[in-house]
Amino acid sequence: MKIYPAIDLFDNKAVRLFKGDYAQMTVYNDNPVSVAQAFKAAGAAQIHLVDLAGAKLGEPVHFEVVKNIVKETGLFVEIGGGIRNLAAIEKYLQAGASRVILGTAAVTDEAFLVAALKAYGDKIAVGADVADGKIAIKGWLEKTEYTLDTFMQKMQMLGVKTVICTDISKDGAMKGTNRALYKELAKKYRLNVIASGGVSSIEDIRELKNAGVYGAIIGKAYYIGALDLHEAIEVAR
Repeated sequence: MKIYPAIDLFDNKAVRLFKGDYAQMTVYNDNPVSVAQAFKAAGAAQIHLVDLAGAKLGEPVHFEVVKNIVKETGLFVEIGGGIRNLAAIEKYLQAGASRVILGTAAVTDEAFLVAALKAYGDKIAVGADVADGKIAIKGWLEKTEYTLDTFMQKMQMLGVKTVICTDISKDGAMKGTNRALYKELAKKYRLNVIASGGVSSIEDIRELKNAGVYGAIIGKAYYIGALDLHEAIEVAR
């Protein structure tokens, strides 16, 4: 299983939200590049980036920061947040990002998702953010009528390879991840499922790996020292 330590970007800083609430934001580091370098030093091979300002605005905001992280670490970098046209995808890929994550646009604009998959294949991942069983969009500020199952079935049918699924109720809460959900998704779909939200212990990592989950994102647990990144990578391996 792959471990993706995460950097959420807002105002050029590394931050975390509590359950996706922009009013409950903690700044962890003023220099996201140094955080990425620390990930690399701990043995990380890939990094998960979220442009929180971009997700809210609907267009990428932290392009230069992402570019610098790619340049300074040389790691596999995936980036999501406000990417709603082919030009934004192209810009990130040219800057060295390995994969681009479509969230809101994957839900609201099927033609765009299909065009992105046709142009970039497995360099496109989709974010499935879940609140009360429904897919949430626009930086988690709006709930749609899509159930998670309906959405996952559709993504598989359209040829998406990787889905990052976030249980919003668990995100940043440090009460463990939704192991049962990710186990079910890994079993049910021919998709690379990356678990996100509340991954906060070595036991979470072990259980997700044993359930056949493709990857796990580590956020707050790293920043508050509750989870040792190097140990998590070793256990996942």
